[in-house]
Amino acid sequence: MKNVKLTKFWDSLQSSYWFLPGLMALAGILLAFAMLALDGAEAVKTGELSWIYQGGPDGARGLLSAVAGSMVTVAATAFSITIVALQLAASNFGPRLLRNFMQDTGNQIVLGTFIATFLYCLLVLRTIHGEDYNLFVPQLSVTFSIMLAIASIGVLIYFIHHASTIIQASYVIEGVAKELDETINRLFPEKIGQNASTANPPKADLPKDFYAQAYPIQSSHTGYLQIIDDEQLLKLAAQHNLLLHLALRPGEFVVKGRPLLLAYPGERINSKLINKVNQAFLFGKERTEQQDIEFPINQLAEIALRALSPGINDPFTAIRCIDRLSAGLTQLVQRPVPSAYRYDDDAKLRVIAEPVPFETLADSAFSQIRRYGISDVAVTVRLLQAIETVTSHTADYKQLSILRQHAERIFQSSRNQLSEECDRQTIEEEYQTVLEILEKRKAAIDQEDFR
Repeated sequence: MKNVKLTKFWDSLQSSYWFLPGLMALAGILLAFAMLALDGAEAVKTGELSWIYQGGPDGARGLLSAVAGSMVTVAATAFSITIVALQLAASNFGPRLLRNFMQDTGNQIVLGTFIATFLYCLLVLRTIHGEDYNLFVPQLSVTFSIMLAIASIGVLIYFIHHASTIIQASYVIEGVAKELDETINRLFPEKIGQNASTANPPKADLPKDFYAQAYPIQSSHTGYLQIIDDEQLLKLAAQHNLLLHLALRPGEFVVKGRPLLLAYPGERINSKLINKVNQAFLFGKERTEQQDIEFPINQLAEIALRALSPGINDPFTAIRCIDRLSAGLTQLVQRPVPSAYRYDDDAKLRVIAEPVPFETLADSAFSQIRRYGISDVAVTVRLLQAIETVTSHTADYKQLSILRQHAERIFQSSRNQLSEECDRQTIEEEYQTVLEILEKRKAAIDQEDFR
């Protein structure tokens, strides 16, 4: 449970604009005290280091004031540019993608560099004394402030490039696609407990009176379900000799009082156990990709839908999203579907957690784009090509059937929507190609089963 909570806490820190800049500001303060301590070294006092600042107190004050003042101005400008970038992202790509921009480490480092340099100069500036009051000029510290100013100029150049890059559609799409790949790699290879197989367990593992005797444990929170601590649920089920059937998946919006799971047998449930079960379900204000594989798919689909809207009318961006969706689904169909049944160390069934059906993911990837982009021939063709790509890597009859259904819907919708015969012909040719690949994949599966 601690690991899950730490994961969520770390994710919230990454999405904040204060954590990393705050750490860098603290580093700037510590650096100022460290450099001032070094200024008391004998080598600096006797001027043995010829490359350090050699001016008087007035020059040091002027230099530090100039650097500190410029850092505040540049930090304010960088923050303003960031806000504009967030506004553009919300209008062009959707408000759900703001979280991706908030997690951008580059912007956080830029802001933290300017703030840290400002604080460093401010703390060094207060230690400079003139001849009338115990003359002291921290020459090494002033010299290091010049180095920080030069480094800040480099960071500013990087920020100008970075700010103009992160609002480009290709960059945003690539970032979401990377999150989709990471989510697939994170969720699908992992197994919790001892799974006998990916198939259904024996009938004896499931009590006949399960639904009649099970107790629905209700949620004590309202919000988006972000994380389910399966290890904690498995541990609780083993300790209290229970069988838990999860009623929710990460990504769903839960209203307080909605059943989280069914616990069997119900007579073993008490208020303390209900509390512990609720602690295994972590909620938030928005969906995240930590355990919700559908979320990055929806993000790519949303970008495509906004690109296809009449106000933007950018089918090329939609095509890029379709390409990334096809790549993600291709990776997905090559992974074994995790079992819904989780066993304890004694091989007893303890938790039933249904994985997200492939049908749901395929609908999220193709259905809405099909509805909004069916009048565009290039988008329709690319949708069929995406299904063709996924089909060529599929080795499951049910998944092939789902992909065929989507191909048929795209084909039928295009025939009803497109008026030009040449456009219809193009779509039909691509559709026939998909059907041919579907038949070849079925034949290949039959041959493998025969062997």
